[in-house]
Amino acid sequence: MDSQKPSVEVIIPHYRGVAMLERCLCSLSGTSYAAMSICIVDNSGGEEELAGLAGRFERLRVVSLLSNKGYAGGCNRGLFSSPAKYVVFMNDDTAVDPLWLDYLVEAAEADGTIAVLQPKILSLQAERKGKKVFDYAGAAGGLIDRLGYPYCYGRTFFRTENDHGQYDHEQDIFWASGVAMFARREIAADLGGFDEDFFMHMEEIDLCWRIRLRGYRVFYVPEAVVYHEGGASLAERSPEKRYLNHRNNIAMLLKNMSAATLAWVFPVRLLLECAAAALYFAKGPYRARSALSVFRAFRDNITQMRRTFSKRREVQGLREVSDIVLFHNAPVSILFKRKIPA
Repeated sequence: MDSQKPSVEVIIPHYRGVAMLERCLCSLSGTSYAAMSICIVDNSGGEEELAGLAGRFERLRVVSLLSNKGYAGGCNRGLFSSPAKYVVFMNDDTAVDPLWLDYLVEAAEADGTIAVLQPKILSLQAERKGKKVFDYAGAAGGLIDRLGYPYCYGRTFFRTENDHGQYDHEQDIFWASGVAMFARREIAADLGGFDEDFFMHMEEIDLCWRIRLRGYRVFYVPEAVVYHEGGASLAERSPEKRYLNHRNNIAMLLKNMSAATLAWVFPVRLLLECAAAALYFAKGPYRARSALSVFRAFRDNITQMRRTFSKRREVQGLREVSDIVLFHNAPVSILFKRKIPA
């Protein structure tokens, strides 16, 4: 490992599918950045083949868990055991451009106020067909509206844009995708890492929100390119994925929004959540189960309210940035602003 360069550890939480993981590792082995190591966190998937990976790939360690802790818990086990200056939380259904990490490290080293960075994330399926299309899970950097709905440069709702260079400029973003989320290890660890109660989905938005509340920046670096397969964990419109998204989004608002903001946002969101349940029931696959997933999310947020507000007190106690500053350029709702800002 090159001792002259800052150390970076790529942390990949994994739960079954060794062939996909091996493709990811083969791609990572082509990374030009010499001071990179890899940590595979085995979420108790029961795959014996994982034990032999350390002998096949350089600077790779495997952390084995006794139970499935999801993306959030898996990443945390890697984070809190890593000695590196920087970490990259990465999905195992990805491929990378050889120079991806050089660009991210360069941007991080140039500005100490930047705590998290995201590369440009393109669709791996489209790349195989010779097309350049932004991937849904992160695209060209995450944003959020004043009601707490996340969207991205290059993606809104279920529409993704072709990449023709329209977002080829570095800029601040609200959140970085967990597909490939580069972070200063010390800052992420000091804030407790990911909220493990989220298990998966929106945990990276929650962490970025907490980081931004402390006054640090989240940044997009388009020169760094990562490709993502997508849908490896849960199908896009599965009731379970909808449940996790609704549950975690509401919990995230309860933790991170100021009391003044929450006072008007939360009643509006309750109405919109009911509208979403009605829409799920009216059309699409798994209609009844999808509608019920919204009410399951309500129920579980109510049962976890004391725990959530305990976290809220900690988050708000560390706040250094007001919601007025944090949301000064955000639309009230992406529902009425479908064109992504350029």
